[in-house]
Amino acid sequence: MATETIDVGELEDLPTGLRSGSAFLKPVEMIASAILVAIIVLLLMGVTSRYVLSLPIVWIDEAAAFCFLWLAMLGAVIAIDRNEHLRLTLFLQMMSDRLRDFFTALGPLLVAVFLIGMLWPAMEYVIEESYITSAALNIPMSWRVAALPVGIGLMAVLALREAARATKGMNIVTAAAAIAAVGAILWLASPSLPALGDLNILIFLVGFVAFFLVIGVPIAFCFGLGALAFLTFTSSMPTMVMIGRIDEGMSSLILLSVPIFVLLGCILDATGMGRAIVEFLASLFGHVKAGMSYVLLGSLFLVSGISGSKVSDMATVAPALFPEMKRRGHKPKEMIALLATGAAMADTVPPSIVLIVLGSVAGVSIAGLFTSGFVIAMVLLLALAVLARWKARGEMMDGIRRAPLQVVGKALAVAAPALVLPFLIRSAVGGGVATATEVSTIAVLYALIIGMVLYGGIRPGKIYDMLVETAALSGAILIILGTASAMAWTLTQTGFAFKMAAMVTDLPGGWVTYMLVTIAVFMVLGCVLEGLPAIVLMAPIMFPIAKNLGINDIHYSMVVVTAMNVGLMAPPIGVGFYIACKIGNVSPDEAMGAIWPYIGALFIGLLVIAMVPALSTAYL
Repeated sequence: MATETIDVGELEDLPTGLRSGSAFLKPVEMIASAILVAIIVLLLMGVTSRYVLSLPIVWIDEAAAFCFLWLAMLGAVIAIDRNEHLRLTLFLQMMSDRLRDFFTALGPLLVAVFLIGMLWPAMEYVIEESYITSAALNIPMSWRVAALPVGIGLMAVLALREAARATKGMNIVTAAAAIAAVGAILWLASPSLPALGDLNILIFLVGFVAFFLVIGVPIAFCFGLGALAFLTFTSSMPTMVMIGRIDEGMSSLILLSVPIFVLLGCILDATGMGRAIVEFLASLFGHVKAGMSYVLLGSLFLVSGISGSKVSDMATVAPALFPEMKRRGHKPKEMIALLATGAAMADTVPPSIVLIVLGSVAGVSIAGLFTSGFVIAMVLLLALAVLARWKARGEMMDGIRRAPLQVVGKALAVAAPALVLPFLIRSAVGGGVATATEVSTIAVLYALIIGMVLYGGIRPGKIYDMLVETAALSGAILIILGTASAMAWTLTQTGFAFKMAAMVTDLPGGWVTYMLVTIAVFMVLGCVLEGLPAIVLMAPIMFPIAKNLGINDIHYSMVVVTAMNVGLMAPPIGVGFYIACKIGNVSPDEAMGAIWPYIGALFIGLLVIAMVPALSTAYL
């Protein structure tokens, strides 16, 4: 997943096409696009010098890291302007118009409060970093972290603008008064709050965050507000520490591959490489019963290996296959169910952004995750294919004939350059030939060249739009990682992790019980929070416990990601379910009843993966 920034409940905002931001931010968009190009050029220079010339350039990684934080912060600014930050509005839609209007004003004001509260600590952080000089470039680190106050300041202005635009003036006044009143109460109560001990975790890091989530505050700022309130009112710790954790959470060099793979997904859509794969599989399997279901699952499996994005996967596959599936008697609700769960299955296929983030946060080998993820996806693919075959027992096959060998050969010739890419990515990273970041840049260059030579090319204006869209999506992803890291750190400072470890260790059943607990936790979090924030929040707590119980990191990672994806597609809250419904143009109410057998198939596959460690570790 790349993780997708979807406003659930306002699914007309789904990024099925590229959006335009306001003219006010055009300079920011141009700068972010230029920085993204600079990062790709720097990484390509590094790959060329290291592997072709055998002369590694020592300052490349440092320069890319400087650019990366600026890209993340400016991208987050663009995402606010375009309303692309991930948030949950399902509960807002259930409220009365009056209450919804109030919360529509309250949400942006809360975001602005958080950003304004972090602005001075961010400036202090810049001052502190000015005394540190970078090792290779020999320039003050303040040049890098200056991105934080610049991005925070611009986002604060945009959040205030959004509040002013969102609703009537009286609602804004009422919302501001409510924030001021709650702040005053907490400030007056702050001397006695530390005495509450662990109850503060329930109040600030659970209660506050859950409330913010319900009223539609973007998830990144839900975490930020909860952590900021906890530190401000229950401890004497300076908030500048929180800025440091946000910087650390979104600045890992491993995460450099995230925007590159997001861009790769945009190129896949623009060039039609994904459609070529779909057409080849259709020519190969379309004549057998349940053949189109197999093609849908196989296409998601292979296309995910190129794009790394569930939205891109589904948007590529569904329009190409749904008309023929309808003609054969497949019900739209069944097609949506298969599409949603197929996308969940494919999320462990390299180059999954979720696996890259998990490797960064939990310190797990990306190469190991890529190798294991391919096998685990095959297990889930088999479970869904068996169910699809049973569901298709009444499929109408009248007039369906095997495609001539000439047609299959022609489709293969067209799709071959695209088919090579997912296996190139997996083998290069899994074989230790190159890092995920290096492979991502090579893949982008390959896709651009192949797309221009064999698939019709991309017009220059579209390339610029893709760069801006990549910056926005990457910023939305990375700011979640930053604030979730800050909240996870805050949670660990309370000693909660040690208490949880002691509690779990005392449970009967050992590692098997812990696996079942893990499945339950990540299914629920996958439903509510989506993938990346759930991983960043819980991985620092749960992975050390798993290691103490003797569970292999790769095995545990596969269980975590799969459980999270099952939750992600589970109605009535799962974000991915609504994405699939929007792409397939089917009412969620209609599809909700049909998806449960497919969720059940994934769950059976998940239990097999959890109880048979060799599936995850035998090929490492």
